[in-house]
Amino acid sequence: MPHSAFIVIHSTLMVIGFWLSRRTRNNGFLLFVLAELSYITYHAGVTHFLFAHIVAEVLDALALVTIALGFRQKTATAPGPAVRTPGM
Repeated sequence: MPHSAFIVIHSTLMVIGFWLSRRTRNNGFLLFVLAELSYITYHAGVTHFLFAHIVAEVLDALALVTIALGFRQKTATAPGPAVRTPGM
């Protein structure tokens, strides 16, 4: 596949990540967007393959942790299901 195809793929993933960050208010998705931007720098010929991928992998790992912690906090503060007592 040509580099331009990968630029389109990573750009699409950036848009999805940005949309998810707005919908969920979780900044971990913005780290994902930066990771995708790092991948694009290689395909655009700005950086070396290994450098771009190392940066992207670190950002992806940080994004995963940030998203997981964000969801964990939301579920910890969410109210539990309503419990009905028998006979009421």
